[in-house]
Amino acid sequence: MVVFALCGVLLVGGILLATTFLRGRTSARTAQVLAWLRNPDSRPELKIARGSVCGDAPFAFPADGMVGFLWNDSFRPGHHHAGIDIFSGADAGTTPNYATYAGYLTREADWVSSVIVRAPKDPLDPSRQVWVYYTHMADRNGNSFISPEFPPGTKEVYIEAGTFLGYMGNYSGNPANPVGVHLHVSVVKDDGEGNYTNELDIRNTYDPSPYFGMRLNADENKDTIPVCER
Repeated sequence: MVVFALCGVLLVGGILLATTFLRGRTSARTAQVLAWLRNPDSRPELKIARGSVCGDAPFAFPADGMVGFLWNDSFRPGHHHAGIDIFSGADAGTTPNYATYAGYLTREADWVSSVIVRAPKDPLDPSRQVWVYYTHMADRNGNSFISPEFPPGTKEVYIEAGTFLGYMGNYSGNPANPVGVHLHVSVVKDDGEGNYTNELDIRNTYDPSPYFGMRLNADENKDTIPVCER
């Protein structure tokens, strides 16, 4: 099994972003994200309720929050964000996260803030297996917010959609440089032999848009923060 490193988001304690990204192709959307993070009450329509299902999409939304960064966003030259980041605008350890889809949960022995759920039949293509990865469920010092139902070393525990997984955190692996409080979710490809692939490489992930029924691909959504379009 490949051990995932955690995704890097240049938000520390709420709002820090590289100016190169702000000037980039998604600057209009990024400006909206930063404004929302400064005052989440200013645009309540951007916050999606956990459990929401958009149209006939197979995945339910995993937490109360705003989708700030998308699949294939770029935070630095050569970087491709392999999932979506959901921000609640609340403190670490207070916003609960839930499984978007049923499957078999694994938490590797050295995973402080992450779990991954295997769906034997991809709802978009039942001929293949897919994995759903959730991370940043710990505080900046590595105190885990993952549910005690899933201790380190958990393997292949069946869970239903809507199962409580843990709380949003800001763990980056470096206490001196925590990420902004959020949940990172990605849809990870199987290696063809029953194992998940390395989520850090975007080629090992699927565009999450059809799974959630929202415009979650940065190539196709440069200007707007995605919301559930029922």
